[in-house]
Amino acid sequence: MEEVVPAYGTVPLLLIAVGAVAVLLVLIMALRLHAFVALILVSLVTALVAGIPVGDAVDTLLEGFGTTLASVALLVGLGAMIGKLLEVTGGAQVLADTLVGRFGEKRAPLALGIASLLFGFPIFFDAGFVVFLPIIFSVARSFGGSVLLYALPAAGAFAVMHAFVPPHPGPVGAAGILGADIGLVLVVGLVLGLPTWYVASYLFSRWVGKRTFVPVPDVLAGGDAREERVVEIDDDDPEDGGTGGARTGTRAPAGVRTAPPRFSTVLLLLLLPLVLILLNTGLNTLATAGVVDGDTATVGALRLFGQTPVALLITVLVAMVVLGRERFSRSEVEEIVNSSLGPVCAIILITGAGGAFGGVLRASGIGDALAESLSSIGLPVIVAAFIIATALRVAQGSATVALTTTAGLIAPVVAAEGLSRFDVACVVIAIAAGATVLSHVNDSGFWLVGRFLEMDVKTTLKTWTVMETLIGLVGFALALVASLIL
Repeated sequence: MEEVVPAYGTVPLLLIAVGAVAVLLVLIMALRLHAFVALILVSLVTALVAGIPVGDAVDTLLEGFGTTLASVALLVGLGAMIGKLLEVTGGAQVLADTLVGRFGEKRAPLALGIASLLFGFPIFFDAGFVVFLPIIFSVARSFGGSVLLYALPAAGAFAVMHAFVPPHPGPVGAAGILGADIGLVLVVGLVLGLPTWYVASYLFSRWVGKRTFVPVPDVLAGGDAREERVVEIDDDDPEDGGTGGARTGTRAPAGVRTAPPRFSTVLLLLLLPLVLILLNTGLNTLATAGVVDGDTATVGALRLFGQTPVALLITVLVAMVVLGRERFSRSEVEEIVNSSLGPVCAIILITGAGGAFGGVLRASGIGDALAESLSSIGLPVIVAAFIIATALRVAQGSATVALTTTAGLIAPVVAAEGLSRFDVACVVIAIAAGATVLSHVNDSGFWLVGRFLEMDVKTTLKTWTVMETLIGLVGFALALVASLIL
C-alpha cells in the first residue's frame, strides 16, 4: 500500500484526533458500545475524515490490526494457558501457602504480595485476584486486622504485573506499536515494577490498613481455603470495561488424582520463561557489543529459544507434562488449556482494535502532526506519553485501550527522536504508568475490588483508587529517572 500524503495541515489533523478520541469515549462510556466495536468504527470513520482514500481505508485499518495481533495474540494465549494450568492444579495455592509459612505471621501480607507477583507473571489481573481471594481471606481470618492489610498487596501486585510486564496484552501491544524490544521491556518492567509495588502497594497497604478497618467479607466464607476454588469469570475483562463479575464455589476437581505440585516445581515453571527471555536479551546485547558472534548456529538457536513466543511455548509444553503428569489425562489437559483461551479472546481483539486505531492515526498523518506539536513546545517524549495515557485512562477507564491508543499516538514521536532501545522501553513503562492511575467508577476493576472486599464507593476511592494512582506516579517517576540516568 502506497504512503498516504496528509490531506490537511497540523491544526485540522489534531482537531480530527481530538474529535476521534472524544467520539470513542462517548461510544464506550455513554452509549455502552463494546470497546472492540467502538474502536473499529471510530478507526474507519477517522480514516475517511482524515483524507485516506476510500480504497485504502480498510487496508490501513487491517494493517494496524494485524501488526498488533502478530505481536500480541501468541503471547497472551500462551500466557493464559500457563496461568490456567497453575490455577487448576493448585499451584497458586501451593505458592501462597509456602510463602506465608516461610515468612511468618507478621510478614503474611508481604508473602501474599510476593506470591501474587510470581503468579501475576502469566495470569491477568481479574482472574489472579479472584483466584487468590480465598487464600487472602483465610490468612486474614487467621491473623486478624483489616482485610486491606492482606488484600491490597496482592491486588497491587496483580495490577503492576498486568500493566508493566509482558506477556500481558497492554505492555505487549504498546511495545509492538512502538517497536520496542519485548525482552528489554520485560526486564525494565520488572526492575521498575518491583520497587513500585513495594512503595505504592505494600507500604501503602500497611499505612491505610491501620487507619481503615474493613472486616473480612463473608462472600467466600464457609469453605477451607485449601479446597480448590472454582471461579467463573465473566468474559468482559475488568481492565477493558467489562463487568468483571465472578462466581465462586468449592469442589474437588474430578481430574486431580494426587497432591498438588511442589513449591519448587511451581517456582521453576514461573522462572523458566523469564530465564529464556533474559538469555535472548543478554545474547542480543553481547552480539551488538561484538562479544559473541550472533551469526553462529549455536547463538542463533539459543536466541530462538529466548524469543518470547518460543519461551512461552516451551513453558506451556513443560507445564502440560509436569503439572498434568499423574493428575490429569491427556484429554483433560487439552480441555484445561482450551478453556483458558475463551476469556482472553476479547482482550486480544480489543488490543488489536487499539492497534488499528493507532495505525489509522499514523497513516493519516495525525501522529506526525502530534509529533510536530510536541516538539514545538519542548515536552519530553516520556512525559507526553504519561500525560496522554493518563488522560485516556481517566476518561474511559480501560488500561488496555489507554496503552494501545497512546502508543499509536506517540509512535511517530518516538521514531522521530531516534531513541535508544532502553529509552523506548522506558516510554512503554511510562505509558503503562499513565494507564494505571486514577481507577474510578468507569473502571470495572474498581467495582471488582470494591465488591469482593464489600467496601462502599467512598472507601474504595480512599483505598483502591489511591493505591492505583500511587502505582502510576511511582512507576512513571522511576521510568523518568532511569531514562535520564542510563
